Amino acid sequence: MGPEPESSLDPRVSKFLLSAFAATVAELVTFPLDLTKTRLQVQGEAGLGKHVKTGATRAVHRGMLSTAVGIVREEGPLKLWQGATPAIYRHIVYSGGRMVAYEQLRESVLRRSEDGSFSVWYAAVGGMVSGAFGQFLASPTDLVKVQMQMEGRRRLEGKPPRVRGVYHAFVKIISEGGIRGLWWLPPWCPSMNSALTNTSNLITNWLQLAPRKVIRVAVYILFTPSLTCSGLVAATMGTPADVVKTRIMNQPRDSNGRGLLYKSSIDCLVQSVKGEGFLSLYKGFLPTWLRMAPWSMTFWLTYEQIRRVGGISSF
Repeated sequence: MGPEPESSLDPRVSKFLLSAFAATVAELVTFPLDLTKTRLQVQGEAGLGKHVKTGATRAVHRGMLSTAVGIVREEGPLKLWQGATPAIYRHIVYSGGRMVAYEQLRESVLRRSEDGSFSVWYAAVGGMVSGAFGQFLASPTDLVKVQMQMEGRRRLEGKPPRVRGVYHAFVKIISEGGIRGLWWLPPWCPSMNSALTNTSNLITNWLQLAPRKVIRVAVYILFTPSLTCSGLVAATMGTPADVVKTRIMNQPRDSNGRGLLYKSSIDCLVQSVKGEGFLSLYKGFLPTWLRMAPWSMTFWLTYEQIRRVGGISSF
């Protein structure tokens, strides 16, 4: 008898669905850290000072733990998952798209060597390209996620609600800026952050799988440190772009969908550094870094297991 088909679905469709499911699990487990990171990134914006009335309540500058505790006390524990719905939508598109794109690049474009191995440099290139591609597809849901994550803070500051839910957010953005408004952020900004993060995650998986051929015990010795170190590199390189992305996505806009605080990503970068100092580009760094290891571990463990259950070969 010939080999059984891996799945009744097209392999790429199966891999997309399984990637999206694994990413959903990882996102729900670690989402409070993402919310905390977003709140920290918009605190004390220099650009906001030119658009608030004198005597307006100033943002309270708090660290990661006090911000998380403050959200629980002031808004309720469930608000730690505010914005989780568009975040899940984002990862259905982003993680599904990047994983399928990476495997296609690996097998069809970059290709393995004759002995079946795959160079870490090829993994880096594939990770950057597939990460940027996935983020471009998912940018609209990322925009909605950031705006919903800030709704609780807006209510505490006495501001009217900006969006009432995912559907209302999409309708509002399109009505103000058209379809292009969903991608109004210059692509390089979120794509840079996602490309770096995706590269880190995929190289981490490469590091996890490669030693398995030498000695199985080494996998468990290397797995956690490699996640921590690669997460540190990714957070260090990607946080400035993520801060700019968050601030531009969260800024108020006029009736035509144009930002009121920042003219461009470069303008946001310059205003942040001039008004708050260089370290403002690293607001939210700690929750960003701390989230990467558990997110990656949850994602890869879930992804590998459901691939086996689904009859698809290991990544």
